[in-house]
Amino acid sequence: MPSSPEDTADRTGRHDPSGSPESLILHATDNGVSWITLNRPEAMNAVTWDQRERIIALLAEASADPGIRAVVLTATGRGFCAGADLRGAPATGDRVPGDVARTIRLGAQRLIAAVLDCEKPVIAAVNGTAAGIGAHLAFACDLVLAAESAKFIEVFVRRGLVPDGGGAYLLPRLIGPQRAKELMFFGDSLPARDAERLGLVNRTVPDEELAATARVWAQRLAEGPTRSITLTKQLVNASLDADRATAFAAEAMAQEINMTTQDANEGVASFVERRAPKYRGI
Repeated sequence: MPSSPEDTADRTGRHDPSGSPESLILHATDNGVSWITLNRPEAMNAVTWDQRERIIALLAEASADPGIRAVVLTATGRGFCAGADLRGAPATGDRVPGDVARTIRLGAQRLIAAVLDCEKPVIAAVNGTAAGIGAHLAFACDLVLAAESAKFIEVFVRRGLVPDGGGAYLLPRLIGPQRAKELMFFGDSLPARDAERLGLVNRTVPDEELAATARVWAQRLAEGPTRSITLTKQLVNASLDADRATAFAAEAMAQEINMTTQDANEGVASFVERRAPKYRGI
């Protein structure tokens, strides 16, 4: 959510949150899965400007790298993400009209769009509290796993703010306008089990099983027909804003494109030959 930068800045005009972006956003690749881990547990993984830019860059790299076939977004400690922390943003002078809108457009909205537009499936493994932009970061993912101790909070109303970072776009599409308004009007904490019941979470698991479950799901995606999954993601996301004729045309064109991939040919051949397919992600 919008917040004021800290009062002190270094000589470059940039604020100095503790740790480098590389240490605060961990990254590893394993068997075709890109693991992006928020690692600022003392701040409940509130995301700074530099951290946000690193997440966006890692998602773009995942899209462009044929060796990456799935992404997992998770965190360390008790919190998944407590929202936006604008420490580390470029220093500015006095605020003028348009500054807040520009900050949101170039900041939180870019982060959420990076998840939605990633060309690989993205799993959120929500280990703890996801508040504000942190909740929207999870909801933007294609699949959401949550630990039993996790909770989601539309915290904006508690601060007298309008939900930003795509919240008013995402939630009505996931759970309908009335449920979305209830969460946003009251700002109550929503336990993981209730979030699953509403349709915001795919599955809730015991805390100690979250990482293993995320690994299993990610590996299944990484072994699947990557381009087919990517096109499916794009079709589903676009369908929420399209009329039937547009959605049907997009579906037909996606299948036309998909049938040029090696994986589609392998899928058909394996069916005819009555064997398990071996997808290569191309």
